Amino acid sequence: MRIGHGYDAHRFEGGRPLVLGGVHVPHDRGLAAHSDGDAVIHALCDALLGAAAMGDIGAYFPDTDAAFRNIDSRLLLRRVLELLQQRGWRVGNVDITIIAQAPRLAKFIPDMRKTLAGDLQTGIDNVSIKATTTERMGFTGREEGLAAHAVALLVSAG
Repeated sequence: MRIGHGYDAHRFEGGRPLVLGGVHVPHDRGLAAHSDGDAVIHALCDALLGAAAMGDIGAYFPDTDAAFRNIDSRLLLRRVLELLQQRGWRVGNVDITIIAQAPRLAKFIPDMRKTLAGDLQTGIDNVSIKATTTERMGFTGREEGLAAHAVALLVSAG
């Protein structure tokens, strides 16, 4: 077994859709990023890659590469899974915490779990997602952006 941790944060930006965990979340702003800005998936990719000692998301999908401009982060997650599978790993479970003062995310979490479980080729019971606030402290509390932490357990596929 191998454990990895990932973290990502993005500032809010007008004129962009908000996508978290592969799900469109209604909000007046999206996340500024080279890709679609899905901080949940970015943190998850880093956790998965970290568990396999394979570096981070930027090593595989640099924000300087036009090929990844506005890309759906689910495509990046699926590619990370392929890389892990090539090295003999499968997902044991993942645990994700989204830190955001707004928008409220509870009603979107079931869809996020289902979406990520499908992309990770694992059961929904292996995908945990929680959302919390910072009680109006820091950049997330001031609603300047949001952050996500992810922990992933990989197990040998053999």
